[in-house]
Amino acid sequence: MMKNIRPIRNESDYDWALEEIEAYFQDQPNPGTPDADRFDVLAALIETYEDKNWAIEAPTPVDAIRYALELNGEKQSRLGAILGSNSRASEIMNLKRPLTLAMIQKISVELPIPAEVLIQPYHLSE
Repeated sequence: MMKNIRPIRNESDYDWALEEIEAYFQDQPNPGTPDADRFDVLAALIETYEDKNWAIEAPTPVDAIRYALELNGEKQSRLGAILGSNSRASEIMNLKRPLTLAMIQKISVELPIPAEVLIQPYHLSE
């Protein structure tokens, strides 16, 4: 039986779980032992609580492009070079035009950004 395991319903429970799991990082339990099972359960509880309360949303395709350009110290003109048109790049970045499959394929290779990020739906400005 696992000692002292309980659901994480609030910040106090979360703090408790973090304190409980911390000991296992300093003295790792052997696989297949009750302590290893307790570690796995605590880790799952903590992950579930964090996902529920502090979920990190995936970036929109345009945010991902903006970030990739910034990360590489490049400007929007780099996107224009990839797409073959600075005005098209401007329309994309200003949410006036959606990305096409051909654009996604080029951007995915050139920047590189995973196609899975670029194919996500997003809203255009009106």
